[in-house]
Amino acid sequence: MRPVSELPRATCQALRGVLFDLDDTLLDHGQLSLPAYRALWELADAGLILVAVTGRPVSWGDLIAQQWPIHGAVSENGHLASARRLENQTGDQTGDAGSRPARHPATHPLGRVVRFDWTPNEIRSNRTARLTELTQELMARFPELTPASDVGGRVSDFTFDIGEHRRAPPTLVAEASAAARARGARTTVSSVHLHISFDTDDKASGSVAFLHQLLGIDSTEALGRFAYIGDSENDAPCFAAYRVTVGVANLSGAPSVPPRYRTTAPRGQGFAELAEVLLRARS
Repeated sequence: MRPVSELPRATCQALRGVLFDLDDTLLDHGQLSLPAYRALWELADAGLILVAVTGRPVSWGDLIAQQWPIHGAVSENGHLASARRLENQTGDQTGDAGSRPARHPATHPLGRVVRFDWTPNEIRSNRTARLTELTQELMARFPELTPASDVGGRVSDFTFDIGEHRRAPPTLVAEASAAARARGARTTVSSVHLHISFDTDDKASGSVAFLHQLLGIDSTEALGRFAYIGDSENDAPCFAAYRVTVGVANLSGAPSVPPRYRTTAPRGQGFAELAEVLLRARS
């Protein structure tokens, strides 16, 4: 991995946007620092498209898409999305979040957030029932595992806390993951959570779908003209898919594909470091 300061100027100038993870990338132990929040606004003011890509629940995505200067959020590791719809002063809908990509949705005070689930209702209901049955079995078999505090806001997955409020031994996480996969579920490990799901998307497929279906951006173009910044194993699909990839200094685990660049600062300060590099090159 090369220092993020070595990102070519021409590459920075060609970018249309930045995709970013939340926990331990933008957020510092769950909190949004002033440097990171300022960096978001500065990137938005520079005309870049900003999309959060996170393992957090879609309820979080709905909230930050409304409150932050971003076009939307891909949540639950790619399975769902929340996007701004732009409205004019009379309340009439003027288009979705991508109808005017040159203007940031934060400039539209009446913009409202719409939730998207790529899975049909009937299939979603079936997966929810299977997931409920599986997680009950896992909790009975592994009583040491604690459900994450945000499970109530989730739609497509169930999440165990392995590093947010309590630390779970890696052997326990591995055993529970193997048990879930033996039942046909998919598992994803982040710096704070173990995710169990019967959905098939990941952060890469979910973010590309968001950019294409909601913002009208060609999928091939998206992979070359959006930067992705993350910190852990569940960011590996995006590290593999996008051409401009950055890991913060606290990059953890063993992603199957590492990022191409790395910041010298951790977490939110690392995000701000990337923003400074991009803004300096584009000024």
